[in-house]
Amino acid sequence: MLGESREMAGKGRLCGLISGGKDSNYAFYKALQEGYTPVCILSITPRRDDSWMFHTPYTSLVRLQARAMGLEEIYKEHEVSGVKEEEVEELASILSELKEETGFDTVSVGALASRYQYERINRLAGRVGFKVYAPRWQADPEEYMRELVREGFRFILTRITVYGLPERLLGVEVGPGEVEEIIRLSRKHGFHPAFEGGEAETLVVDAPHYRKKLRVKGEPRRLGPYDWILEIRSVELVDK
Repeated sequence: MLGESREMAGKGRLCGLISGGKDSNYAFYKALQEGYTPVCILSITPRRDDSWMFHTPYTSLVRLQARAMGLEEIYKEHEVSGVKEEEVEELASILSELKEETGFDTVSVGALASRYQYERINRLAGRVGFKVYAPRWQADPEEYMRELVREGFRFILTRITVYGLPERLLGVEVGPGEVEEIIRLSRKHGFHPAFEGGEAETLVVDAPHYRKKLRVKGEPRRLGPYDWILEIRSVELVDK
């Protein structure tokens, strides 16, 4: 199978499939560490909230993340329908066009445990002609969360959709203490500690490869019994 480990991928021309969240940002960062040349940062926004393939809240902020990295000139954004399977075919067309335009040969993805997403991106890799770089596929989720903050990633929760994860964590910059609280709560309530089941959505505000960081201001808003979103009022790039 294509792209099962970073060792298999080798160095190449990189397109980062970035949602704004921790996993896709981390995969892109690890690829840069290994010497890949970034030629494209791709943000996909589904037109439906129930997309099976793509992260939905605040994907427009990926442009600011690209600017924070000093890579805004290679940023690309596209919309897809958000309809199951149809959106996969739409992604195939987008990637085909971008491959023609930029010459990328590798796509980084933040897949951890979602076989649905991982199998479909690998299937597209075979059709379009690229390697998949998924450095933390099937990693231990608790250790992965600790690794993120240990390596200097900081992120906030922008949505919570599970019982047991308190809304007070929305908008809070997650560091070592917050990670340990999330792990403890996941053990108690049974949700995935890295949110691979959609229990929460995240937004990276700082990382080792960011030249600036994002300052986010907002407030929690309740959408349902166990459904909260951070209603973002403002975002700006600030010096680190």
